[in-house]
Amino acid sequence: MYLEVMMDLHSRRVIGWAVSNRMKRDLAIRALKMATAFRSPPKGCIHHTDRGSQYCSHDYQKIPRHHGFKMSMSGKENCYEDAAVLRRANSPPDCLLNLLTCFKTIKAELISRYSWDTRRQAEMGIFGYINGFYNLRRHQSALGWKRPVAFERKVA
Repeated sequence: MYLEVMMDLHSRRVIGWAVSNRMKRDLAIRALKMATAFRSPPKGCIHHTDRGSQYCSHDYQKIPRHHGFKMSMSGKENCYEDAAVLRRANSPPDCLLNLLTCFKTIKAELISRYSWDTRRQAEMGIFGYINGFYNLRRHQSALGWKRPVAFERKVA
């Protein structure tokens, strides 16, 4: 099972996600559509990805273009460029680390502790974790130990 996550790098809030048994463009598209429906980001919003084939596909690329996003993509075989691109976009310097930490956290706090009999049960477990714990109650070091939703309320 594959999990795709879209994160608002300012608040560290997971704003879109999708689960699939294959890592294909439709997985990334579903997560991106959820994120854009949830946030309605303004034109000029920076959308950063790596160079995975799902993000390079025409079907995926037309969604950010439709919303007027500025596209940012890491250089070929250059994981260090991601951090530099995001810093230029006025994002905090640890934004990529936080996304990796997000996956590490989900694995440690959810996946390794529970098992499910069906894919649907696993999806519901992930949904509950992201929306009921990660975004609402989990303190983030990058936010001064605030919770993502509380951080957003404070800066709004």
